[in-house]
Parts: sequence; structure tokens; C-alpha cells
Amino acid sequence: MPFDGKILIVDDEPHVRKFIGLVARGLGSPVLVEAADGEEGLAKYAAETPDLVLLDVNMPVLDGLEALKLLRQRDPNAVVVMLTSLANRHTIEECVKLGAVGYIRKDTAKNTILAELSTIVRDCFEGDEG
Repeated sequence: MPFDGKILIVDDEPHVRKFIGLVARGLGSPVLVEAADGEEGLAKYAAETPDLVLLDVNMPVLDGLEALKLLRQRDPNAVVVMLTSLANRHTIEECVKLGAVGYIRKDTAKNTILAELSTIVRDCFEGDEG
């Protein structure tokens, strides 16, 4: 099932946003929106109402966990996948507790990230388009 929804990629590193965007294009023809920190991500979420948010854990201004908390308060149905380069158990548990539907390590191979995103999209959006 091709995914043609809107994806918000929130990460403080431009090269990571570009890489994740390239991977996300493998889902279909998504519209990609970018933000450089959690605060900007919340503003872009309000303005763009994306279907899926890919949110980095460690960022300046407003980190991913705090942004996730605020985002889920504003929209309990937000579909958020956390991006991290540090996959410690406590952080993963906290992400799930706060409502993330999954997490992806940024150092994972491109094909594996695409497969994980495909599974998340299928699980979260199957039936929404028909």
C-alpha cells in the first residue's frame, strides 16, 4: 500500500532529515515537512497537520521526549515514531509510555528503516484510505 500522506521529520541535523526523507520517499509519494527542533516541530505540526511524525529524541531547544509529551497532549491521535542514535532501554520505555508508536535507530541500514516505516504505516493507516 503506497503511503501518500504528509510526514513531518523533526531532527536538529540537516543531513539526518535529508536521509530520513529519502528513505521515507520509498513509502510512496509522501509530502515531506521538516523541522530543526522540538519547538519548531510543534509549530509545523499545528500548521501542517501531518499524518506521521518522525521525531528525534536528542535535540536542542525542546528535546524529543518533551515535544512528544506536548504533541500527544494537543493531539492524542498523533502517530509519532521516535528517531534515536542512542537506544537505551529507559529512553525506549519512556517513548512508548508517552505514546510513540515505535522507535527507529538512525544508524540502521536504509532498507531496514524503510521496512520498519512500512510496517508502522501499514499498522497505523491500513484502511484509512479506502
